[in-house]
Amino acid sequence: MRRHLRTVFAIVLTVGLLYLFFRTANLDQVSAEIVRAKLDLLIVAVFITVGTYFLRAIRWQFLLNPIGPTRLSMVFRAVVIGFAASGVLPARAGEFLRPYLLGKWEGLSVAAAFATVLLERLLDLFIVTIFLLIFLFFFDPNTIVAGSTVYNTLKLGGVLAGGIGIAALAMIYFLTGDTESTQKILSKFERFLPVRVSGGFRALTQRFASGFLAIRQPVRLLQALLFSLLIWLSIATTIWLVSKSFHITLTVVDSFLLLVLLVVGGAAPTPGAVGGFHEAYRIGATDILGVPNDQAVGAAIVLHAVSFLPVILMAVVVMFRSGLYPRGVKRLVAEATNKSESNVSDPIRTVDASLEDFSNQEERIER
Repeated sequence: MRRHLRTVFAIVLTVGLLYLFFRTANLDQVSAEIVRAKLDLLIVAVFITVGTYFLRAIRWQFLLNPIGPTRLSMVFRAVVIGFAASGVLPARAGEFLRPYLLGKWEGLSVAAAFATVLLERLLDLFIVTIFLLIFLFFFDPNTIVAGSTVYNTLKLGGVLAGGIGIAALAMIYFLTGDTESTQKILSKFERFLPVRVSGGFRALTQRFASGFLAIRQPVRLLQALLFSLLIWLSIATTIWLVSKSFHITLTVVDSFLLLVLLVVGGAAPTPGAVGGFHEAYRIGATDILGVPNDQAVGAAIVLHAVSFLPVILMAVVVMFRSGLYPRGVKRLVAEATNKSESNVSDPIRTVDASLEDFSNQEERIER
């Protein structure tokens, strides 16, 4: 029932965001803007997008090394399939799928692999916040076209996001280094669990915590940070190239603004970030940078295609080479995301069943 409600919510949200995006657009003019876009710049943007996923695979391998050896080819396959799943399904389902797949393929703890994905997101938050600060430092707010509401919200959001990211990284660093304090914290939670669940809970949390070990290894952490910087510079370059292909006057620093807004808009739980991604670009381009609306709408549509279609096409190739088919991937997504499901009417039974299922999966992988 909850899954159906989430689906309905995602559909309603997508329709609402697309309405906001298209409500003042002249579709004939938007089509004309797309037709006259510079194809050579778009081709370069596609190649950079493809390269971004290789960078993501290398970074993830750095974070995975403390929990076990991995082959870069398998890491890349999991990255591509995971991001493609997030590109066509709501609620970023691929974030659950890729650690699940890699755990099955490489014999890693699924819980630990999922923890490395969370660590990735924190590193991303850190880098994106830096980009926002660079934009705020160089941008003249007196040039804003449609008021300063979005600009002021960005400043406040940047401070909050940066603070949360730094605090989370510091907490993980402390907990992974001070195992005695971590065990004390876990023991407090165990008091509220049945005896038959507490053992599985402790084992699962220990496996999960092992996924954060890279944060205690300075060289590996610096490598991950460097590749995080390269990843987001590549994404910012893609935004700049697509915008320039639409004859939009845009500096590299301006692309940092659009990048931050796209991260926020892409967080909307819609399939492939449809609607949220588009409206975020349009708001930044029109309200802050003064781009004509139809020009911004056309650029947003093409940028979304450049950002998502390459990884979906790569995933199709990788899936068939790996013996996976759409129906099988759909089943795997259901299996991976099922770990986060909860039954409101009987939470204890659900926790117990989830822990038992996770433990069985871990035992199968270890064997």
